[in-house]
Amino acid sequence: MTTRTEEVEIEGVRLLATLTPGGATGLLALHGSNEGGTAELARSVGELCDATSLVFTQPGVPEPVHIPSPRMAVEHCGPLREFLAQVTVVVSLHGHMRPTAPRSVFLGGGNRRAAHLLADELDVLRPQFEAVTDLDEIPVSLRGLHTRNPVNLTRGGGVQVELPLAARTRRTRWAPGVPDNPPRAVVDALAKGVERLAAMTER
Repeated sequence: MTTRTEEVEIEGVRLLATLTPGGATGLLALHGSNEGGTAELARSVGELCDATSLVFTQPGVPEPVHIPSPRMAVEHCGPLREFLAQVTVVVSLHGHMRPTAPRSVFLGGGNRRAAHLLADELDVLRPQFEAVTDLDEIPVSLRGLHTRNPVNLTRGGGVQVELPLAARTRRTRWAPGVPDNPPRAVVDALAKGVERLAAMTER
């Protein structure tokens, strides 16, 4: 199957949903235009691992609307339905701008075993970045535990990865039409983690 893009409207906001079918582990970027670098990370890691990826964007919109993740799980979004049916474990990529945690990569989501496994691979990014898996140390709004959050809607649940700006793009400001360029070390570490998740899922 090949990549396809569909326009979908959620809460009056027009988004493009781009689905690239692959394996049973999925990369998800719900806020590809709001959280710079997450769309590029999902695509790059998905290609490296032959994983399924689904990216939502609002191209050409100067001020993209941020729809909370649980409210993105709408019945009428065909690409999301297909993604959730095909994928067993999800890695949902997000961006945070917490000034008190510029090095922290927060690993939330309902599949805690998967979160710790992914953290093991992200450990190579020290000392520049630190993977945080203790839910008590993750801000409540970044924990990704809501039952309607797409990261928790597959058979195996998933990991919500909240990345600081420096871990998802080399740019310091947004420019229309200019793609983000995530650090290669982050791409490679995430790819190794996704490969391990895929191996765990196959057992």
